[in-house]
Amino acid sequence: MDAEQYPPCVRPGECVVLFDGVCKLCNGWAKFLIRHDRARTIKLASVQSVEGQAILRWFGLPTDSFATLLYVEGAELSVRSEAIARILRQLPAPWPLLAIFRFLPLGLRDWCYDRVALNRYRLFGRYDACLLPSPDHEGRFLNADR
Repeated sequence: MDAEQYPPCVRPGECVVLFDGVCKLCNGWAKFLIRHDRARTIKLASVQSVEGQAILRWFGLPTDSFATLLYVEGAELSVRSEAIARILRQLPAPWPLLAIFRFLPLGLRDWCYDRVALNRYRLFGRYDACLLPSPDHEGRFLNADR
């Protein structure tokens, strides 16, 4: 596959998690990934970032409303509960064991996911603006300039 067959800013073989940068739950998830992805196999990008917006456009997704976590592996996109399962499988033990919920019907998994996603601001809160990565997160976030 050549570079045009991959979303912008995503290199072949790269795994990227796109998350809502103003959502406190989503930011907590990003911090969890930074802490537990010791092999640094997962890159992060907020959907509000230049990189996130470019990836959303490439997949033909809305760029102004964000109701799901997105997981991009190469040119493949996973959303909602499937994205969570694929992310968990990238992490060291014991986290991949939690992906066992994949054996539940997809409709049920996504229904549960949607209940949390649709109420995430009310349940967990939101920031006024996207949080910026701290210096110790160097290399963990996508960068269009690399």
